[in-house]
Amino acid sequence: MATLAKYLEAEKSLPEFRNDTELKFVSIYSEEYREYTFPGGDKIRIERPRMLNVSKNGHRVFDEAGVSHYIPQGWIHLEWKAKDGAPHFVK
Repeated sequence: MATLAKYLEAEKSLPEFRNDTELKFVSIYSEEYREYTFPGGDKIRIERPRMLNVSKNGHRVFDEAGVSHYIPQGWIHLEWKAKDGAPHFVK
């Protein structure tokens, strides 16, 4: 139980997640990291992922540093960080 309390306290200091789309995101707080492997061996690793949306086009991941990642099918990686107060995903 002490671990859960520690986890919930740490969660309060995380950046606010703002979603200005109709996309549904789920919490993936339990993941320490998420690593995608592509044909040819290329890898993308996201440390401390927080929220995830899975669509037919790819994955959208928001991490604890406030960085938004899009892992589309056929691409390697695209990432961005929203401006202060701006939504992390808009489309």
